[in-house]
Amino acid sequence: MDSTELRIAAIVPCHNEEAAVAKVVTDLQAAVPGIVVYVYDNLSTDATAEKARAAGAIVRTENRKGKGNVVRRAFADIEADVYLMVDGDDTYDASAAPEMIRTLVEGPYDHVLGVRREVEAGSAYRAGHETGNRVLNSVVGKVFGENVEDMLSGYRVFSRRFVKSFPAVSREFEIETELTVHSQHLRVPQTAVPVGFRDRPAGSESKLRTYHDGFKILRLIIGLARHERPVAFYGLFGTLAWILSVILITPIVIEFYQIHQVPRFPTLFLGFTLLLLGSLAWTAGLILDGIRRSRHEAARLMYLRYSAVGETESGGAPGGSPR
Repeated sequence: MDSTELRIAAIVPCHNEEAAVAKVVTDLQAAVPGIVVYVYDNLSTDATAEKARAAGAIVRTENRKGKGNVVRRAFADIEADVYLMVDGDDTYDASAAPEMIRTLVEGPYDHVLGVRREVEAGSAYRAGHETGNRVLNSVVGKVFGENVEDMLSGYRVFSRRFVKSFPAVSREFEIETELTVHSQHLRVPQTAVPVGFRDRPAGSESKLRTYHDGFKILRLIIGLARHERPVAFYGLFGTLAWILSVILITPIVIEFYQIHQVPRFPTLFLGFTLLLLGSLAWTAGLILDGIRRSRHEAARLMYLRYSAVGETESGGAPGGSPR
């Protein structure tokens, strides 16, 4: 199906982006004819909303602070066939949008990730951001078993069935991590497209805090690993507890056979306690794994309620426009 027949909505989260938001809106409109651009003003104290509205965007307000809150609200509010999400700071190349949308439709895919490629080497990434991104990509790849090229990219295209099956719970910049993990555990068809990435325009200031946000994302990854890989997560602690238990108990057992006495009752008690805790950890992991499978089955059934991009339930083209 021709992408011009689809309802395409752009979601642009913004907090104090008056210096860049108008250009983001007009560039998207020029790159993708017919696109409906929604700018979500997230507690801005400048003229972000006015600039966006003057550029032709539909402006909505989200009063809960954080990009995750904006995305959750937008995914619930907007009805479309294709959703494009991009930051409002004009660091991403809007001219890549048609290729990303075409890739999604022709796949058909449910998630197309814009992998950042700097327009000018060494200019766009702040110190520590590129290294941190690589580390987090590696951690997520190892935990969830699938390589990630640019987990923290804010430039993505989604199908309707991805958006409507996504249970967004993150509040801030962890939302990109949650989107990535959702696409992996649901095993949706997805791919990546290189996109240009540049410095913010003059007068625009980054809201990212390298270490604060990095640790918050890492904490989210640990939490997601606990929920999505419970056997491995709890099994690791259970196995460590068993090993320590064996180390503590073995000398006492040997000593008992030699002198027929147990001179170190506290150590023996600690060893058996660790043995019990290890068993409980493994039991918890196995029970939670059963719950995880049920959650995934429910999420998959919700996902399958919607047709692939460009198709209606009867196989025809979707009509109407986003509301």
